[in-house]
Amino acid sequence: MPLEIVTLATRSDNYNFLVHDEATGRTALVDSADPQAILDALKTRGWDLHEVWLTHHHADHTDGIAQIVTATGAQVVGAKADAHRLPPLDQALAAGDSFNFVGHEVHVMGADGHTLGHIAFHIPDSRALFSADSLMALGCGRLFEGTPAQMWETLTRFAALPSDTVIYSGHEYTAANARFAQTIEPENSDLADRVAAITAARAKGVPTVPSTLAEELATNPFLRAHLPHIKDLLDMSGAQDVDAFTEIRARKDRF
Repeated sequence: MPLEIVTLATRSDNYNFLVHDEATGRTALVDSADPQAILDALKTRGWDLHEVWLTHHHADHTDGIAQIVTATGAQVVGAKADAHRLPPLDQALAAGDSFNFVGHEVHVMGADGHTLGHIAFHIPDSRALFSADSLMALGCGRLFEGTPAQMWETLTRFAALPSDTVIYSGHEYTAANARFAQTIEPENSDLADRVAAITAARAKGVPTVPSTLAEELATNPFLRAHLPHIKDLLDMSGAQDVDAFTEIRARKDRF
């Protein structure tokens, strides 16, 4: 049976995700911004929590893990490279590793850029990528620790996944990202349509996460930095892909 994935809006703009297998009753949690909200969501659904998958060390992705573990007995999974600043891990994994979740293979993908040691979780048979603060809806995470080259490598890796992959990112930043995206590519009709849909969704309080990789490839300027017409719009014709990405990231930082 396919995994059920529930998007939880936590704090002011964070998203956490419950990954549930109905056949076995096992549930995993991706990141933790508000432990009480997560525990309440589990109780409402009558689900027990068995695993927590951490993407990176920032507090809004790790808060309350001790409370969650105490309440549920869940095992904590995270990056070996980030273990020194994550909550205690029961399983420390490196980029390129895989593990099994109730018969579903979960691939650990390197996602350096926003932080060093950031990882993403890809479940191929569920078409799901939990990218947290690396690839985001119409954006990418600010480079607090990594370099533009590292983030571009991360995004290129994600861009090679099947286009029907569903992107479960970590924040409701989409409306602001959309306004910026239109400064890069104002004539993109797919982007204009997406902006209209985002505006309507947010007016109703509906999350804009998750999105699909196909949507991101068609509209996200950070995934489109390699395209010749984007380089032309940046006045960077013939530039290296990573340099065009670096310019877009710098413009977003000033936006």
